[in-house]
Amino acid sequence: MTVQGFTDQGSTTADNLIAGEFPRVSELATITGGNYARGTVLKDSSGSLTICGTSDTPEAILAEAVDATSEDKQAVVYLTGEFNSAALTVASGSTVAGLKAKLRAKSIFVKTNQAY
Repeated sequence: MTVQGFTDQGSTTADNLIAGEFPRVSELATITGGNYARGTVLKDSSGSLTICGTSDTPEAILAEAVDATSEDKQAVVYLTGEFNSAALTVASGSTVAGLKAKLRAKSIFVKTNQAY
């Protein structure tokens, strides 16, 4: 029901990616190599960012879903912050736990919140 004088703006569903109040620094970056969900851990790949695996050095967390399968796209990424481990995505065969120390070195902190 909409209150008189107001317009229904729809609804939103929280994805539980953000896990704390540590300052989040974001920037626009070039994403390449796939169709990625919000919360994907990214690494540098020749000036563009792509999905990160355990043996890679993580650079950022994807702040919005982006499809860069057929061409590179611009998207917002987080360079710092606190994030829910259950909402993060890494390369196949890798784990968020395997990247936790490397992420911490970048001021990206992984916490365990309830699943979304």
